[in-house]
Amino acid sequence: MSADPEGVEFVRPRVPHHGSVHLADASPEWPRQYAAVAARIRTALAGLVIQVEHAGSTSVPGLAAKPIIDVLLLVPDATDEAAYVPALEAAELLLYLREPGWHQHRLLRCSDPPVNLHVFSAGSEEAERMLLFRDRLRTHPEERERYERTKRQLATRHWVQVQDYADAKSAVVEEIIARARRDRR
Repeated sequence: MSADPEGVEFVRPRVPHHGSVHLADASPEWPRQYAAVAARIRTALAGLVIQVEHAGSTSVPGLAAKPIIDVLLLVPDATDEAAYVPALEAAELLLYLREPGWHQHRLLRCSDPPVNLHVFSAGSEEAERMLLFRDRLRTHPEERERYERTKRQLATRHWVQVQDYADAKSAVVEEIIARARRDRR
């Protein structure tokens, strides 16, 4: 295990990306893949799941995305890894990192299909933001188109880590979330 200066603890080795980011056109497979993974999570955690949601770009119809299914999982306490990590790892979702300084986020991954499982505690502010963003993109085509243009422009650049690409989209993401919050009032 190793930690970076920001307190992120990598449970498995971090592999540099060194290249552009591949964006795939929206696929009808993504919702089906999510449904299968969600069922796997619910079965593995029998009764511990507070909420499981398809999040990220693959959850937005018509939006190009990295072909990785982002899943949001809320459990009673994300810091209580003994309650959920062993069962998820038995279901082939492996713990990759802990971010205690960022909403107690845990990231698990699997490769078939490619999944990033984001675990937060029930009531997480970040989980609420993720769903607000997803729902805004689903219901406002102009926001989805703006976000996709930004993604496509950034994807062509060289990135040492894919997280750097994600961070470069932050300003646009924050603007979209701010409009979603404003319109929700």
